[in-house]
Amino acid sequence: MDLQHPLLGQSVLIAGASGGLGTALAVELARRGATLTLAARNNDRLAAVPVDAQRVTLDLRLPDACADAVEAAIAHAGRLDVVINAVGVVAFGNVADLSIDSMEELFLTNTFVPIMLASVAIGRIEPRGAIVNVSGVIAEQNLPGMAAYGASKAAVRSFDEAFSREARRTKVRVIDARPGHTETGLANHPIEGVSPKMPEGMPPAHVATVICDALEAGVNELPSSAFT
Repeated sequence: MDLQHPLLGQSVLIAGASGGLGTALAVELARRGATLTLAARNNDRLAAVPVDAQRVTLDLRLPDACADAVEAAIAHAGRLDVVINAVGVVAFGNVADLSIDSMEELFLTNTFVPIMLASVAIGRIEPRGAIVNVSGVIAEQNLPGMAAYGASKAAVRSFDEAFSREARRTKVRVIDARPGHTETGLANHPIEGVSPKMPEGMPPAHVATVICDALEAGVNELPSSAFT
């Protein structure tokens, strides 16, 4: 295979690295020889990610934090090749019952953070680099009881569609990843509401492998069908 983006020796920044998917991505990227910078809010959980990496405890919702994360990755590795955004929160409940605070948090974390991080990273990533945003299968088909959450993720997919065209000018790929329900533990910790009964999801390690394979193979999009 002609690998357009081999991960060996590449500098990768993972946002949301202490979550279920972020941790799986860190483990898979470390296995492939990437140089890692991990960013997350919770210092203890970040420290527990079982890889050799530079770790920065940041709240990426704050104005300067995305720039700080990017600069930390460059300071650690001398360059930046890949940014993967695995930050996310979820809320459950009908729109009529969902608080405005939860709606704001959904869009601040799930939508604004990817946009803010991309806006900083695009001018710093090396040519032939990549930005990966995880929007999820709900960005393809929203569901009742998750309408606001799904809308925050669909906004990321829409952003990626247009941003990918802008990024081509700097020879950077933008990959919108839309895995189905994944057993990350996120559904067990909603910011509001109670998770409905769901079928067993995909292992995070599987999702991480598909994303890393796509980075190495030069793929530009990862619809839900790519994870089955």
